[in-house]
Amino acid sequence: MTPFAIAGIQMRVSASQENVSAMGHRLEILMARFPWVQMVMFSELAAFGPLPGHAQTLPGPVEDAFREMAAKHRIWLLPGSMFEAVGDLVYNTASVIDPNGQVVGRYRKMFPFQPYENHVEPGTEFLVFDVPDVGRFGVSICYDMWFPETSRTLASMGAEVILHPTMTDTIDRDVELSIARATAVTNQCYFFDINGVGDGGVGSSIVVGPAGYIIHQAGGGEETIPVEINLGRVRREREVGIRSLGQPLKSFRDRPIEFPVYQRSAESEAYLQSLGPLAKPHRGSRAGIADAGVDKAAEPGMAPNTVDLAGS
Repeated sequence: MTPFAIAGIQMRVSASQENVSAMGHRLEILMARFPWVQMVMFSELAAFGPLPGHAQTLPGPVEDAFREMAAKHRIWLLPGSMFEAVGDLVYNTASVIDPNGQVVGRYRKMFPFQPYENHVEPGTEFLVFDVPDVGRFGVSICYDMWFPETSRTLASMGAEVILHPTMTDTIDRDVELSIARATAVTNQCYFFDINGVGDGGVGSSIVVGPAGYIIHQAGGGEETIPVEINLGRVRREREVGIRSLGQPLKSFRDRPIEFPVYQRSAESEAYLQSLGPLAKPHRGSRAGIADAGVDKAAEPGMAPNTVDLAGS
């Protein structure tokens, strides 16, 4: 058994003021109550909320404040993420800090939530890091998990735990809970998906084990989630199979084919290109139906730019 204690903090996030001091306060309470916790993670964009006006340079004073917190409590700390300013570009970046207060890596979100995050540049590099004598951890952020290639790559790089800060304040959170569970079981790893509340999300953080069992699912309010995991369970599942059944990582390793969808040929991408541009929908828009001057076709009693869909 290789035990390791991780706590997720699902806290209220404000978009109108900084949350760094509140994060420090929550961390103080957590460590006073549960001093056995060895790693703490917050939700995506927890420090300043979802608006890009507070983009920080990294390294910088805000990251330094988190480094001091980690060193004070002698913990591994993933303080969610924050917008990172690099010249005229903005990234969504998560820092990983060790118990000495040193930054061991930074991960830039690969899949910003397009087309709603058009101001965010995608990252291009994966991040895994080792906790000595414990195991290997990987980091992804929010919308990344909708693309299974990201999690599969982390698992292929040896990640036994995926730390996944998220900021979901929309009606698709129930879908994400299913994706989180599927990600854990198909990659035979622990999956920590920590969401915020208030301006930072609708809560419902979830922790899933390598066999797909839900360890904890939070409600919609503020919540502290301290969990002791067993990395030996991951190794056993990968050795003998999920619940002693399927062994997906080995099957993926031994696959007899290369997937043509990744070759970016005209043939493999023909359908995807037919879907049109990645853009926000406008009011009343209908995919694949051209605007043929609806005003002219409007019948008496119908508002302009509307179509009677009865019987269609």
